[in-house]
Amino acid sequence: MTILQDVDKEFSQVPIIDISALISQTSNYSKVVADQIRQACQDYGFFYIVGHGVDEKLQEKLEHLSQQFFAQDEKTKQKIRMALGGRAWRGYFPVGKELTSGRPDLKEGIYFGTELEENHPLVKAGVPMHGRNLFPSNIPQFRETVLDYIDSMTKLGHTLMAGIALSLELEKSYFTDRYTKDPLILFRIFNYPPNSSLSKWGVGEHTDYGVLTILKQDNVGGLQIKSKSGWIDAPPIPGSFVCNIGDMLDRMTQGLYRSTPHRVQNLSTSNRLSFPFFFDPNFNVEVKPIELKDVVVNDDKSDRWDKASVHEFRGTYGDYLLNKVSKVFPELQQKVL
Repeated sequence: MTILQDVDKEFSQVPIIDISALISQTSNYSKVVADQIRQACQDYGFFYIVGHGVDEKLQEKLEHLSQQFFAQDEKTKQKIRMALGGRAWRGYFPVGKELTSGRPDLKEGIYFGTELEENHPLVKAGVPMHGRNLFPSNIPQFRETVLDYIDSMTKLGHTLMAGIALSLELEKSYFTDRYTKDPLILFRIFNYPPNSSLSKWGVGEHTDYGVLTILKQDNVGGLQIKSKSGWIDAPPIPGSFVCNIGDMLDRMTQGLYRSTPHRVQNLSTSNRLSFPFFFDPNFNVEVKPIELKDVVVNDDKSDRWDKASVHEFRGTYGDYLLNKVSKVFPELQQKVL
């Protein structure tokens, strides 16, 4: 296994971790990977992964079909608008309709999740964020490609959570046993139009809500993260995904692993595609802090981008998440939830 991590003292380069030992479950090297994950989570809250085994042709197909979708006129894209997704919270939204810190983002996108039939118990019970996806009927293979990608990334999410458990000196099944055996999967495809204005952000400074985000980028770039030395670029690296901690893992680890602010600005002359995949706890599970040795709750509320504590919440992950998404789509929240 080749170790590709290269972290300088000024925290100016996001580390790259070869996770092939986790994929192959090679015990001798899994500890090495876990140690790298721990260091990256404590220093950055972000890391690249290579050696992940996700089919490159599947990724290329997903990117090609996504380009086809966003190249269409607005009327056509609106045929799968989020309002038609109902409580499942799926579908398309146009530029400016998703908010970050109350400000419209300069991006459009499609929301997806685990595909559940109408007779699924959670769908029949009307549980928000569960149900059928909306797919464009005029783009062949779009549905199959998205669902295949979700399946592949869900498997990768389980593998990475095992690595994160090992990095915390826990049993590798810690998160699966308690929170993610049946995870809440949220997948987005975002398109950032060209933007020549330094004052406008594709998405402004924020942290992610959940446990783990696995991001596929195209080759345009524009992602920045707030490291200990200031804002740094996280450019596309061929064959990699970018992973980052969400607020809920920050809370679980009592601040040992911090959720890191990040933002996106597309200053190129072409569209930028990104594919964030959110691997989160089950909707109905109560999330509790992990009992870690020699770790005292470190609440950085005053320093956080939203001045909100991630450690004060009590309840199910679903309660927590619904409170968050209602601020992203306030108009839709009033009509649907």
